[in-house]
Amino acid sequence: MRPTSTSLLAYCRPGFESECAQELASAGERLGVIGFARTTRGSGFVEYVLPDSSSQQAFSAGVQLANLTFARQLLRVIERIDDLPAKDRLGLLMPVVRSTARRFVDAWIESPDSDAARELAGLCRSLNNALVAAMKRESLIDAASQWRLHVCLVDAQTAFVCEAEFAHAAPWPGGIPRLRFPAAAPSRSTLKLEEAFLTLLDEDERSRWLQAGMCGVDLGAAPGGWTWQLVRRAMRVIAVDNGPMNQGLLDSGLVTHLREDGFRYRPAHPVDWLVCDMVEQPRRVAELIGEWLIGGHCRFAVFNLKLPMKQRFKEVELCRQRMHEAAQAAGKRLDWRARQLYHDREEITVFARLR
Repeated sequence: MRPTSTSLLAYCRPGFESECAQELASAGERLGVIGFARTTRGSGFVEYVLPDSSSQQAFSAGVQLANLTFARQLLRVIERIDDLPAKDRLGLLMPVVRSTARRFVDAWIESPDSDAARELAGLCRSLNNALVAAMKRESLIDAASQWRLHVCLVDAQTAFVCEAEFAHAAPWPGGIPRLRFPAAAPSRSTLKLEEAFLTLLDEDERSRWLQAGMCGVDLGAAPGGWTWQLVRRAMRVIAVDNGPMNQGLLDSGLVTHLREDGFRYRPAHPVDWLVCDMVEQPRRVAELIGEWLIGGHCRFAVFNLKLPMKQRFKEVELCRQRMHEAAQAAGKRLDWRARQLYHDREEITVFARLR
């Protein structure tokens, strides 16, 4: 057993470990806390090592998952175990759990979102049941606790035992909401917007900002995956795209289809929502969304930024900074929330509004 109690563990999309590590390093630098990352391309996680436990605590207190783009979950490592025996994994896990002198609201055994780790799904389920039962026998499960225990199985012998304050952590194992594709939706892209609403807005915001009777514009709408998410919430939608829209959406009576250029279109009257999944250079899309918000054409926006092959973290930061500066020049503050969603690929999804 090798202690790594000065580390943090972040789950991410496989292939984006470098971007996740860069983001963690940038966040640490802003706090004056310097660490280094251990990464393996395609692993789906980053171990970020800090110099001491006080630095780990300072980073955990100062960096929230909600402010990160490439991390799906951010956990504080208690211990790394490299030699889990196949016949008695609990024999090594339980002493680590006891060493925390903490009770937990629950325990999740999970694996990163990599091809190799997905093969551990059965082991995760069976071991999770055994671990929770053992913790209950020792009164280590407490419904009033603010902490959740996470055990990340990298392979059958290697585990990170971690903890997280569940109020600031993703509420899904692995940080991934498992959504079912609605049979009536015209394309799988609909899951991106559904996940964005779940991930980037809290429950109160969803109830106040996604109400029946609101109006939205969908730029690059065809065939209507994102439009469908607004229509199912009884919103009126102006769908802007030169391509054909799903007939079922058009028959709903809530959709107006305009065959126009999404970059040139502006609504005659302000709308509540702008959603945009157009394939275009990220800086150009960010500039367009900024113009809509600053011009008062919409109150809220959700949009995708298609990332380049290189310097992807730098490109995201540049887009964010440009939108921030444009808002500041207009006397406003930008509320920017971004995440590389499970249903995203070489892209990120952003929620933005002005305050």
